[in-house]
Amino acid sequence: MHINSGMAPYSTKTKTRLEGRCVAITGANSGLGKVTALDLAGRGARVLLLCRSKEKTLAVASEIKTATGNEQVIFYQLDLSSLRSVRECAEEITSKEERLDILINNAGVANCPQSKTEDGFELQFGTNHLGHFLLTELLLPMLKKSATAASSGFHPRIVIVSSLAHEYGEMRWDDMNYEKKGSYGEVKAYSMSKLANLLHTKELARRLEGTGVSVYALHPGVVDTDVFRHSKAAWYGFMVSMMKPFLRSPLQGAQTSLYCAMEEGLVNGGYYVDCKEKTPHRKARDEEDQKRLWKLSEEMVGISAE
Repeated sequence: MHINSGMAPYSTKTKTRLEGRCVAITGANSGLGKVTALDLAGRGARVLLLCRSKEKTLAVASEIKTATGNEQVIFYQLDLSSLRSVRECAEEITSKEERLDILINNAGVANCPQSKTEDGFELQFGTNHLGHFLLTELLLPMLKKSATAASSGFHPRIVIVSSLAHEYGEMRWDDMNYEKKGSYGEVKAYSMSKLANLLHTKELARRLEGTGVSVYALHPGVVDTDVFRHSKAAWYGFMVSMMKPFLRSPLQGAQTSLYCAMEEGLVNGGYYVDCKEKTPHRKARDEEDQKRLWKLSEEMVGISAE
């Protein structure tokens, strides 16, 4: 499977350098996140790897340093399924880092057996949306500060990795944690979390107007990573094994993340697929739902409304 209908990958076409810039990437010790971190570190950026496993991430950081010659690859512990961990990570970053120019909300879980986060939220919604929602809000002052201090054409941005699966999602406003008997489905819950990513992107874009910070969402393609490692369904393992020859590699899948992280002139709040803007499903464009999810998310993570 090729990127951009057979054209060269975006990362080989752009000559963008990122010396003096700081990038934070969630889930950066494997798959798309690792490839993204490797590329951006190779461009001179200071790269913050926000991940759960210290042992695994330090090994990846060492690997990236060796490959790029860039010693500015730093581990910060983050478990997105714990709001306590999100707050601790954000506090550590804001106290230790001088700036933040790019935040890439890359991490995610998919097709999990029914379970809950540390705070009692459905695991996929809590991790894929709520954890990132809180992290973004806590790090936003740093991004805005970088925008104010910007001395070049580059401007700070937030990149949210969503999915084509958002098209199949439905917001369960009366049962967000799938607590009603027989309501839970692995794919349904994943799709709702990815729709939430798009609704979040659209509302955040509206709130960022005039700040100098932008936000973009993307679908990376169907990528051969371990994001579906939690699925216990026998049918899913069989399906993945059949699809494997047709899946994108992490390198291919990371191209649109890199495009959104570096390219200028993109549409604030835009949704990108194969390094091109695409119109998301009408469910993601519903302004009332965007506002409703924002308000609900604030309540769930315990932050004050404006």
